[in-house]
Amino acid sequence: MIWLHIQPEFAVRLEAAPAAPAAAGFHWLDLTHEELSADHEALRSAAFSLAGVRIDDLHLKDAANLQHPSYFGSTAGYDMLVFRKLTPGEDRSLTPLADVDHLPEHRSRGRRLQPIVTRPVTFFIFERLLVTVRNAGSRTIEQVRQRLLEPRARPSGKGAASGADTALPRLPQRPADLMLRLVNGMVDRYLELRQPLTDRLDRWQRELLDRRRPFEDWRALLDARIELRQLQNLCEEQRDAVQELRDEYLESVPEAQLSDAYLVRVADVIEHIERVLSHAGRLENSIETAVQLHFSATQHRTNQIMRILTVITAVFAPLTLIAGLWGMNFERIPGAHHPQGFPLMVATMALLAVMLLVLLWVRRVLTDRPTGLNRWWRRRIRRQDPGRPMSAP
Repeated sequence: MIWLHIQPEFAVRLEAAPAAPAAAGFHWLDLTHEELSADHEALRSAAFSLAGVRIDDLHLKDAANLQHPSYFGSTAGYDMLVFRKLTPGEDRSLTPLADVDHLPEHRSRGRRLQPIVTRPVTFFIFERLLVTVRNAGSRTIEQVRQRLLEPRARPSGKGAASGADTALPRLPQRPADLMLRLVNGMVDRYLELRQPLTDRLDRWQRELLDRRRPFEDWRALLDARIELRQLQNLCEEQRDAVQELRDEYLESVPEAQLSDAYLVRVADVIEHIERVLSHAGRLENSIETAVQLHFSATQHRTNQIMRILTVITAVFAPLTLIAGLWGMNFERIPGAHHPQGFPLMVATMALLAVMLLVLLWVRRVLTDRPTGLNRWWRRRIRRQDPGRPMSAP
């Protein structure tokens, strides 16, 4: 457990739990899920001694539940917010492709999209106390705590007169402000997912449309779609929880205005969540579009192959018929004993094959591009009868 006393102008770290509520500012208790599971009565007694409110048993169980979705709940003495955040160290979702392509486990996975691992962070928001329950090694919470504990020297003399002290970062004035600052940092971590996810999906799109190498990693593509759908569901739960937090604030503070700084921060958090949700939807649509283009390209190549086979069949079918007729085992076949019969038959078959190829070429069976004869025919029709439809001969 880490205790902080945050006052209007500075913050200090406490070595032990405070015995009384803060006369100025508020207290911040930060603990991990392991510490809560080991001794949840310590949290209950600390909250009761400083806020005079007992935390509900079900809320303590929810705080220790690592699978709990994003959620907001309100009681007469405190508010509870569960917000799922990215967990660093357990996955490489934020790692650029250039940094993981050489790893053996990355090559063995077939360049799959790394799973997006999240853990819940629970906030208990009292009047002068904020309690956070999170996983060990939370980068966002540690960065915010270090920023709060940074020494803030008061400028004096000419610097103070010129307003240089306004450049100092403003400390949160109440537990709800600090909670929003932490949640905003967690959402920003989701925004950092955009570039790595885009790079991975762009690579898959190029591989899907690569004619030289057929795409075979369909399982990885399916897993990527599942991960993006889970990210969308996660963002929707986060947005609902923060919106309920805003609605509760508007109901409890009737004089609150839309220009309230607290509401502005809440709206900023919701806007960031919606940006992540919108980007995840665009990525999923990109995957679907790339898959459809892949199947369209595959169908086009299949049609080209079938066109070639059809032309071969159309050319050789009459030749096969002629060869079959003159190859029958009859004693009297016209031209069978002619001294120039074989060369004449070969020439006839070659001429027939050429005529068939020319016919197929004129009818644009061999290619989709208009031939010179087609263009000549259309120009002639256009000169003779402008109102006639432009059709091939």
